Amino acid sequence: TTEADIKTLVDSFYARALADPLLKPVFVDFAHIDLRHHLPQLYDFWSGILLGTSRYRGFPMRQHFPLPLGLEHFERWLELFHEAVEAHFEGPVAETAKRHSLHVGRVFAGRLGLLEGQ
Repeated sequence: TTEADIKTLVDSFYARALADPLLKPVFVDFAHIDLRHHLPQLYDFWSGILLGTSRYRGFPMRQHFPLPLGLEHFERWLELFHEAVEAHFEGPVAETAKRHSLHVGRVFAGRLGLLEGQ
C-alpha cells in the first residue's frame, strides 16, 4: 500500500459520497466542505491508519457536532467507504481499512448520541 493508494481510496469514496442523495447534502449544503482543503487531511488520516504515518493533525469530532447527522448517515458512509475499499484493495489492507472505518463510525455516532444506550 502506498500514498497513491490512499489517495485513490479517499478520492473514490468522496466521488461516491458526493453522488449519494443522502450524503451529498450533508457535505455540500451543511458542511460546505472545500475539497482542496478537506481531501489532504483525509489522505493524512488514512495514511496514518494504513501506513503508520503521523502527519494527521486535527480534531474531527468538532466539525461534526453541528451537522444534521442520523445513524442512517453513518451506515451509508460505511457502506460507501467499504465499496471504495473493495474496489481498490484486498487482503489484510482491505480488512484493516474496513475495521478502522467501523471503529471511526461507531465512535462518531456514539459521541453524537446516535447509538442506543448513549
